[in-house]
Amino acid sequence: QVQLVESGGGLVQPGGSLRLSCAASGSIFSINAMAWYRQAPGKQRELVAIISSDSSTTYADSGKARFTISRDNANHTVYLQMNSLQPEDTAVYYCNANIKTRISGLYYPFWGQGTQVTVSS
Repeated sequence: QVQLVESGGGLVQPGGSLRLSCAASGSIFSINAMAWYRQAPGKQRELVAIISSDSSTTYADSGKARFTISRDNANHTVYLQMNSLQPEDTAVYYCNANIKTRISGLYYPFWGQGTQVTVSS
């Protein structure tokens, strides 16, 4: 009943930029925290950045000063602007959102399907 759909991944050269988007749809009553995670081959999924419902943000050390997370509450969308990308940023990026549906009355975590980001020359 709830879907998160990411977009904006792709291949970029070192030093380049990408903007990821993740739109939530379905029977949504409200969304509190939204976040971006990433998983590189052979590694565990890790938090990249999180944004609360009042738009306060927290970043992992790997993305500080390079990444910016933002959200559009009216459109249930979260963004990740990534600048100065490096090969070590190569990973599948997943969005996550804690969503209260119109049926459940409780917040549950939902995940997108992931979008590949490859940084290579």
